[in-house]
Amino acid sequence: MSARPQNIGIKAIEIYFPSQCVAQEELEKFDGVSAGKYTIGLGQTKMSFCDDREDIYSFALTVTSRLLSKYSIDTKTIGRLEVGTETLLDKSKSVKSVLMQLFGDNSNIEGIDTVNACYGGTNAVFNAVNWVESSAWDGRDAIVVAGDIALYAKGAARPTGGAGAVAMLIGPNAPVVVEPGLRGSYMQHAYDFYKPDLTSEYPIVDGLQQERTNS
Repeated sequence: MSARPQNIGIKAIEIYFPSQCVAQEELEKFDGVSAGKYTIGLGQTKMSFCDDREDIYSFALTVTSRLLSKYSIDTKTIGRLEVGTETLLDKSKSVKSVLMQLFGDNSNIEGIDTVNACYGGTNAVFNAVNWVESSAWDGRDAIVVAGDIALYAKGAARPTGGAGAVAMLIGPNAPVVVEPGLRGSYMQHAYDFYKPDLTSEYPIVDGLQQERTNS
């Protein structure tokens, strides 16, 4: 039996944000709230957003292609591709399938999208780490892409929105290690944040329920 791979974690990382943004200081004035409510209370200076020339596909394609180029990654060395998002353009076709355009003749790549609010990206990372740790691992690295375009209707939740994506190369001998044995999980059924209207990007948010669920 071959030795278990060591120091599995993030070997390389790349981020992407759209060029447009709103200054949270200006949004405080526009919303008529006290100075510092967003900049100090949320710890944010700007909130990014995209126009109609960008979407979750372009976000994911851009950040993944930059990761491959910046770190001179041979696409044949990738054996798993995971995506975490809650931003959908199609109810069937995955973002992962769109990203396969970047991998040329290498169609032997496991993985798929994890569609879930907030936790989707984390779960995608765990899936990639689990694969490297498993008997299914074939010696290649994994790529995880997490991205979203978070939109909110006018109100208290709007300044918590934003847009962006991150791509991570996952594998052994990483400088940022996911330490084994330190992971925990908590999941329950709750209607604290959900999107039942498939024609709208705006979620329904129950702030008090979120506090109870996440505290």
